[in-house]
Amino acid sequence: MRCFELLVFDWDGTLADSTGAIVACLQQACADLGLPIPASERARHVIGLGLEDSLAYIAPDLPRGDYGKLADRYRLHFLRQSTGLYPGTEAMLADLLERGHRMAIATGKSSRGLERSLSELGLTRYFSAWRCADQCTPKPAPDMLTELMEEFDVDAGRVLMIGDTTHDLQMAGNAMVAALAVCHGAHSRESLQAFQPLACVEGTGELSQWLEQNG
Repeated sequence: MRCFELLVFDWDGTLADSTGAIVACLQQACADLGLPIPASERARHVIGLGLEDSLAYIAPDLPRGDYGKLADRYRLHFLRQSTGLYPGTEAMLADLLERGHRMAIATGKSSRGLERSLSELGLTRYFSAWRCADQCTPKPAPDMLTELMEEFDVDAGRVLMIGDTTHDLQMAGNAMVAALAVCHGAHSRESLQAFQPLACVEGTGELSQWLEQNG
């Protein structure tokens, strides 16, 4: 049985039930600026990427100088949303912490946005560190994971990346870290399986059980 010293979670779509809200806000932001409204599948694809990569994919004809306008409209709509955790998430985190796991977050959110979410949900105490898209090169580059491994002084073989997108799994592969896919978020099981994670789990219950048996 493998034992992972450091568990690194993605945020949106993995712990936070926010996929639908992100998609709707991206679509509304494009509508506000008179841009073509991206299909839901296209909007779901960018969840987890850094802001610039996301906007380039969502609005390929938008001049780079106008990215700030689209980002501002997205933030305006997203801040009006009320998003929470998938059921059972906090209980899982509490159990992992009690069992001695160190935990971190690697997310495409801004550090300000993540810190606000953690504070509002009362989850800050579970995580010893995090890396956000405005702190280092975003996914799928390996930098978030390599920086966390250096901070925790743990080698790649003792780290598990847990995420709901192919960007998470690509990042893990680039960092030579094992990955576990969750299928209740932004990307389909089929697309996740193509990156050969250790397993694909559906829902927090299955995730918690897998970590108890293999973490």
